[in-house]
Parts: sequence; structure tokens; C-alpha cells
Amino acid sequence: MSYSKGLFVTLEGGEGSGKTTLALKMKETLEKEGFEVVLTREPGGVKVAEDIRGVIMSGEMDATTQAFLFAAARREHLVKKVIPALERGAIVICDRFVHSSLVYQGVVGGLGVKKVFAINEQAIDGKMPDLTLYMDIKPEDGLSRIQADAGREVNHFDQKPLSYHEKIREGYQLIPTFYPEHPYVTIDASQAPNTVYQDAMKVMADLIKKELAS
Repeated sequence: MSYSKGLFVTLEGGEGSGKTTLALKMKETLEKEGFEVVLTREPGGVKVAEDIRGVIMSGEMDATTQAFLFAAARREHLVKKVIPALERGAIVICDRFVHSSLVYQGVVGGLGVKKVFAINEQAIDGKMPDLTLYMDIKPEDGLSRIQADAGREVNHFDQKPLSYHEKIREGYQLIPTFYPEHPYVTIDASQAPNTVYQDAMKVMADLIKKELAS
């Protein structure tokens, strides 16, 4: 099953919010229902973007430099993977997108949300998600999950102090006030994983129903 323009769904949240686990479960369910699903991530998803990811994750750098690197990786990922999948009618589930830059570099990095969005405007060229699911969890709970997950890729963002992660949560909660027209749904990620999954799939089912009716 496919759509003429595809569906672009992004997952956002702080460290340890369960985005990756949820994305995998959503993909499995939607594929069983007959949809083509492309699961991807940012920064990354294609070779050049993965190379840029390695640079970004290697250590500290200026916030503006970081914002431009994320935007470059985002552009490459969009044109090489996301847009082709959408054009053939697939559902694309992406672990992070432009909202991460707005929060991490715009709010926490101090550049300002509007400045970071301006940096990204040419990169995304108007391609915003049909739906963003924000996985909300207390930072201390998310960090505890990271410490308990021996197989997780740990980066320098994970090792920041609690106050840094608290600012990230505040940033994500602010985003809808900047872009109220964008479908942005908050999911309580502190719940049991299956409950989180059910909540997310209900929102997803509503989106699919709406798109099929249009």
C-alpha cells in the first residue's frame, strides 16, 4: 500500500526517550499492514550524512558550525533518501529532523530558534514532516535508561550535565509556540513501552485515515 506523495513522520525527544525503539516497532506494524516503510535517522541515513555525523559526534564545537553541519547532512539525507522514498509513496519514519537543530543549537546553543530555522530553510526547501511525535520524558529518567543500555551508541551529548538535558526538554516544549501550524504531538515517554507504542500508533492511524480520505 502506498500514497501518491508518501508520508513523512519524525520522532523527536531528549536522550534516552525511546525514539529508536518506538520507530522500530512502528515500522514492523506498518509493514504488516502492507505499507512500504523507510526507517532512517539524522544526522545520517546516507553515506555523506553519516560521515558528517561522525564529525559532529566527535566532540565540542561552535554552535553555528554545528548548525551548518547538521543542515548539510540534512540536505544530503533529504535528496538522497527521504524525498525519493516519499515520491514512490512510502511512509518515512525519521529519528530526528529539523526540530532537533531548533532545540539543540537554537535554544540550548543560544543561537535562537529563528536563526537556526533560517540556516535550515535552504536545506529542507519547504519539506516539513506530515507529523512530528515528541517523546517527552524527565531528563533524569532518560539518562538512567542510557546508563542501563549497554548496547547504545554513547556520544558527547549524553555526557552533558543534567541541567543541559533539562534545557533540551524545555526547548522541545517551546517549539509548538514558534510553529503552531505544524502537526506536533507530545507522547508521554515515561509510560511502559507498550503504552507509548499504542499512543503513538493511535496518532499514526489518525494521520493515515486522514490521508486516505483526502
